[in-house]
Amino acid sequence: MNIVEKFLQQHSIIEIECLVPDMTGNARGKFLPTRKFMAEQHVRLPEGILVQTVTGDWSDDYYELVDPADRDMVLAPDPTTLRLAPWAKEPTAQLIFDCHGSDGNPHPLSTRNVLRRVLQLYEDEGLQPVIAPEVEFYLVQKNLDPDYELKAPVGRSGRAEVARQSYSIDAVNEFDPLIDTLYRYCEAQQLDVDTLIHESGAGQMEINFKHGDPLALADQVFAFKRTLRETALVHDIYATFMAKPMEREPGSSMHVHQSLLDRKSGCNVFVGKRERFSEAFYHYLGGLQKYVPAAIAFFAPNVNSYRRFVPDIAAPINLQWGLDNRTTGLRVPDAEPAATRIENRFAGADANPYLAIALSLACGYLGMKEQLQPSSPATGSAYAANSRIEIARTLEEGLRLLAGCEPLQALLGERFVRAYIAVKLAEYEAFNKVISSWEREYLLLRV
Repeated sequence: MNIVEKFLQQHSIIEIECLVPDMTGNARGKFLPTRKFMAEQHVRLPEGILVQTVTGDWSDDYYELVDPADRDMVLAPDPTTLRLAPWAKEPTAQLIFDCHGSDGNPHPLSTRNVLRRVLQLYEDEGLQPVIAPEVEFYLVQKNLDPDYELKAPVGRSGRAEVARQSYSIDAVNEFDPLIDTLYRYCEAQQLDVDTLIHESGAGQMEINFKHGDPLALADQVFAFKRTLRETALVHDIYATFMAKPMEREPGSSMHVHQSLLDRKSGCNVFVGKRERFSEAFYHYLGGLQKYVPAAIAFFAPNVNSYRRFVPDIAAPINLQWGLDNRTTGLRVPDAEPAATRIENRFAGADANPYLAIALSLACGYLGMKEQLQPSSPATGSAYAANSRIEIARTLEEGLRLLAGCEPLQALLGERFVRAYIAVKLAEYEAFNKVISSWEREYLLLRV
């Protein structure tokens, strides 16, 4: 705890946000005064928070997923995640905690532990995964009534965007005050954000992170989402990571670039000795092609997520791969040999970063263990070659595919998969009870 104590003293911290990422990837936890935290050093929280739905409810089989006594977890702080909370009025720190059961073992329902479980498989093989996330999001006007559609916010010109302005510098400059605050907050937390661009949608932007360790990058995406929401509120607007927040605008993704290094040599194992790509590269791709359909409920974890999968604006609707081809679900960017990597384009911005990264690595791992071979690379438009959507179109369908995939269940832990399916089915059933305006508009007097 010396590192933590030094940090708290250096920044005169008076309060600590003790954080646990839940199933959705949002922060749960409690606030502790610094003195109380230093005296106790450990925190307890009910394990039930790990299986709470996005609506705040629980599935019907709640007591089959957690201990019938509804016991507490023992939480241990990870000093590498200690950061300032720069938006707080008083000196405040935020710290992510690891979840353990009463037996001292990692809690199987913790999404952070699921990622660790997958990373251990690679460590056992002498490999080090390297990832780089790209996270898209929308800035929108404050919306206090969910019955009203979201709208792009008003920028410094006094006008809202009405046209798509991909990579527009002027469109980003409309929100210079907000962007300045965002970068200041990110710098205070030492988040390794790289570039910011304006994406295709009105008020849509993308932030890229520098490549690095998967767990550290998942922590950073987790922290960044909180940071952006707080930044937007400071400037009296909202920021949303919904996969498809507006009907007429493109969806928001979280593309995950991934490669593998040999732990001894530090070399990229995706690079071939004589050919451009190695056998490990092709096996990894083959694993993604085979197992992404069963893993789609992690990349698209909400009912809204599936609205993003339409053949438009480079959305991933097929399982093909291609060289620098954004019409394929799996893209291999044009890069120097040492930077050879695979871009998984299926995850939405609404995905839990720990699970999106874990499942992408899990699919590749299974491909290498089973020595799978991918299809031939797509050339030209993969939409033109096959416009059929090759992945699930609803959350319920995605969960059924996951329930039937024994290799992924064994790799992630059967108890975790069972809990994930239960939570997401509860969310789906809650959504399914709502009668939409579309149904009232077209069915009320016509059927």
